[in-house]
Amino acid sequence: MEETISLKELYQTLRKRLWMIALITVIATTVSGVVSYLFLTPIYQSTTQILVNQKTSDQPIYNSSDIRTNIELINTYNVIIKKPVILDKVKKELNLESSVEQLSNQITVAAEGNSQVVNITVQDEDAETAKEIANTIAVVFQKEIVNLMSVDNVSILPASEFEVSPSPVKPQPLLNMAIALVVGLMIGVGLAFLLEFLDNTIKSEQDIEKVLGLPVLGAITEIDLAAEGLDRNSTNTRTVRGESVGS
Repeated sequence: MEETISLKELYQTLRKRLWMIALITVIATTVSGVVSYLFLTPIYQSTTQILVNQKTSDQPIYNSSDIRTNIELINTYNVIIKKPVILDKVKKELNLESSVEQLSNQITVAAEGNSQVVNITVQDEDAETAKEIANTIAVVFQKEIVNLMSVDNVSILPASEFEVSPSPVKPQPLLNMAIALVVGLMIGVGLAFLLEFLDNTIKSEQDIEKVLGLPVLGAITEIDLAAEGLDRNSTNTRTVRGESVGS
């Protein structure tokens, strides 16, 4: 019974503050949409793939030992690709103004599952620049790895259509607006319960019973004189006459 009453009170609180919850939710969603569409800079992404494969081996192509070795080498290559020894040459070749650290932060290097294929992914504000950086990194790395590790087992895979995303990868306005809607709704509900908790004013007989712990024996209702067809001035006049007679 007590739980039913609590649920009822929760429902009444939400219903009473429904306008505020809706307003906060709409504002949060609108602000998120405006910021995402008008203020955040679109970021484009391009990916180039390289294949790590031992060319000089006389063993069959699918030698499991060579494949395992190449896969282990990929972890080393992932680190080398983002080092200044590679990125400095990429900067000079493309005349980039960003620092090596900034350029490194734009790059993600990861193996394609457990294969010998490595994805070099670059994000930039310009789609064409992202593509040039990714392709140049692959070319420079293929040349430099011969001097660095005395191996020649890197091949650049042909470019494909999916390398450059035709649309920005971020921001994602619809996703941001959906998140803002949920967050705004949660803030609105939380604020509604907080205001209800801080509101100590007495508004009904139930509030009196709750505060005093005593039952209400009677209530004086407010009389609507207009609805009763009475005029306030005439009522005051009758009262004054009554006092005169009594004195």
